[in-house]
Amino acid sequence: MDLILDGIKTALTLIFTLDREVLAVTLLSLKISGCATLASLLIGIPAGVFLALSNFPCRRLVISLVNTGMGLPPVVVGLFVTIFLWRNGPLGFLEILYTPSAMILAQSVIATPIVTGITIAAIQNLPANLKLQVRALGATRLQTVWILVRESRLPLLAAVMAGFGGVISEVGASIMVGGNIKGQTRVLTTATVMETGQGNFDTAIALSLILLLLAFGVNYLLTVIQQRERPR
Repeated sequence: MDLILDGIKTALTLIFTLDREVLAVTLLSLKISGCATLASLLIGIPAGVFLALSNFPCRRLVISLVNTGMGLPPVVVGLFVTIFLWRNGPLGFLEILYTPSAMILAQSVIATPIVTGITIAAIQNLPANLKLQVRALGATRLQTVWILVRESRLPLLAAVMAGFGGVISEVGASIMVGGNIKGQTRVLTTATVMETGQGNFDTAIALSLILLLLAFGVNYLLTVIQQRERPR
């Protein structure tokens, strides 16, 4: 119990004194996970809408693969991204391994199936005749898709929260592709693992609490937006 209390005291001290290193790690965590979430939205929402509204051979197989990807182990993602970015790998010419860019790439791979899967479910959960009604009113195909996406905006906000939550708390892939380099690729999760390994449990608890507060703050803002849009 004393260890937990010490961790809370350390967390409060680090937060209120604006410790430079902790602030840098926190901002880097937010930057990397925010960019990864944005990338996953740009890919996952269009892909989810396409899969939900289209009919083509092996469609169910593709959706099954997407649903499987929603539970993709981060260490597996980290392994394959590392192989692809290795100097002898297919993308080795980019020379971004052990950089924030590699971490954004890995986290995007983790978040994209989550966003895609929730988008598919959101579009398919709309009234079955809504698409026909919109088309009957003279809407073009693009306008129809836009209307369907707007009608699904509440569950799509849940997709944003799920995608961000999946990457801000991720550690395995971040260590593998980022290397946990101080001042460059060290984020809250990897710093917590390092401090725990060194036996600095109070600092590890403090970093964990800061991570929880960060995740809560972002999700609270998204929840406020979501609940304002909720039908009454």
